[in-house]
Amino acid sequence: VASFPFPSSQCTNGHLMCAGCFIHLLADARLKEEQATCPNCRCEISKSLCCRNLAVEKAVSELPSECGFCMRQFPRSLLERHQKEECQDRVTQCRYKRIGCPWQGPYHELTGHEAECTHPTKTGNELMEILDEMDQTHKKEMQLYNSIFSLLSFEKIGYTEVQFRPYRTDDFITRLYYETPRFTVLNQTWVLKARVNDSERNPNLSCKRTLSFQLILKSKISSPMECSFLLLKGPYDDVKINPVIYHFIFTSENNETEYVPLPIIDSVECNKLLAAKNINLRLFIFQIQK
Repeated sequence: VASFPFPSSQCTNGHLMCAGCFIHLLADARLKEEQATCPNCRCEISKSLCCRNLAVEKAVSELPSECGFCMRQFPRSLLERHQKEECQDRVTQCRYKRIGCPWQGPYHELTGHEAECTHPTKTGNELMEILDEMDQTHKKEMQLYNSIFSLLSFEKIGYTEVQFRPYRTDDFITRLYYETPRFTVLNQTWVLKARVNDSERNPNLSCKRTLSFQLILKSKISSPMECSFLLLKGPYDDVKINPVIYHFIFTSENNETEYVPLPIIDSVECNKLLAAKNINLRLFIFQIQK
């Protein structure tokens, strides 16, 4: 109970579930095409049927909770400040990190390390080699954002909110997939499809959850249409997506992209999407003019 994550949810019979377990139960039910049930009493659970128990949350916030660094116990309301600012065992980094020192360790060892750190005494040539490696990493990150800014200068840009709805295949053992209704962008008709864990047989048995998607052009075109596209979170969702730009040349014979990863940061975020009734995202398409 001391590590009970917030917010909590309770079923209609009062059994409590932490936020992570609640979302995981809803996602598993979606994958197995079952009604999600409370693990204690087996009554039906959903976002509309369950509610938070604020009295329990308040009581739990006053219970002692263990610091993940020093293992001492503090009231839960004070734990975050302790771990960020006060704990002598909290993980910290050398102040010379900006010139390449990779050291990280407990805060109480920081002063001793910095007194002996060799990075301030390295030669200019040695530091230049370290900084070049750091620049390459930073350059890759900046290339993505510069690419997005370049796309925003294109003449033909379209975007729309898309809603993936869950469906089942007609196989003997059905598999979950998602598809959007047809939508129009750049005066063309499109559809998006998505699948879980690349359509593996039993994704509900895996703790690792991923989504991949493909963009399909439904309109008939007389000449190739070269596009860049990306998916981002919708305006009212909190799912964490790292933007990735994909590129494809649509033709009358080849109107479907390969399945490409939806760049969700981890399986927890993927479970948030699976637990929802529909998946709402925002699609951008940039047409490249010759």
